[in-house]
Amino acid sequence: MERETTTEGGTTRVLVTGVRGKTGAPLAELLAARRDVEVLGGSSDPSTVSGPGVRPTAFSWDDPAGWAAATDGVDAVYVVRPDRADAPELIGAFLAETAPKTRVVLLSERDADDVAPDGWAAHVEQVVRGSGRAWTMLRPSWFMQVFTDPRFYGGRLAETGELPFASGGVGLAWIDARDIAAVAEQALLDRRHAGRVYELTGPEALSLSRTAELLSGAIGRPVTHRDVPIKEAVAGTEGFERDLMALTFERVQAGSFAAVTDDVERVTGRPARSFEAFLADAEPVLRRP
Repeated sequence: MERETTTEGGTTRVLVTGVRGKTGAPLAELLAARRDVEVLGGSSDPSTVSGPGVRPTAFSWDDPAGWAAATDGVDAVYVVRPDRADAPELIGAFLAETAPKTRVVLLSERDADDVAPDGWAAHVEQVVRGSGRAWTMLRPSWFMQVFTDPRFYGGRLAETGELPFASGGVGLAWIDARDIAAVAEQALLDRRHAGRVYELTGPEALSLSRTAELLSGAIGRPVTHRDVPIKEAVAGTEGFERDLMALTFERVQAGSFAAVTDDVERVTGRPARSFEAFLADAEPVLRRP
């Protein structure tokens, strides 16, 4: 698909919220590699934003007073949905600070309106749809990067040899966050993606047993999947976070993350990365305790 930029004959200015996150970091890198794109890296601590061609920009969901400055002159914005109860109100207020011509790409979740059509995730999308801005929804499956992120499984797999996950025997179509970033890049820069909803997955659904088997090869020691009850999976969380995690695992067990799509290939022109390809790149991190 040939790209059509927002600013005719000029530079497209893009604000990437959550620029240090799993999708924000690779997205900023892709955008900064383009000579006709100016990248603003939104972070609550701009001093931590690095990377060639990325301008550190103060942005925080807790500081609405700074939104106008962060969005000044912006042609497109990548919105990483904050997983908090007031996200619909926050995103609505934030988008009201942007110019009407601003293109919005929202990082949502698989089948956001499937299990709870009137629920929180669907409400977030409804706010974006009703903002009056051109929008694109990205609905990814579970990120492969949960296995390298220390907040999830990173480091622990090599130590414990155990993958606790409340799958209920259902597989997941894991997706590499870099593929989400590649789709976001196209959606931010090409107006023909406006009004589209992309369900993003990897090339196949893997059972958790097969996932553990592949992780074993990458880590260099046996990893075994242990299917845990949802109550155990959400232990240590509370309030909205606990409710959201519990609902997510319920959706895993209902098969919401098992279906495979070809949306990554249709948008980017290349197939989504396999879990094996991800592990080949991530092996040094996976082996590090």
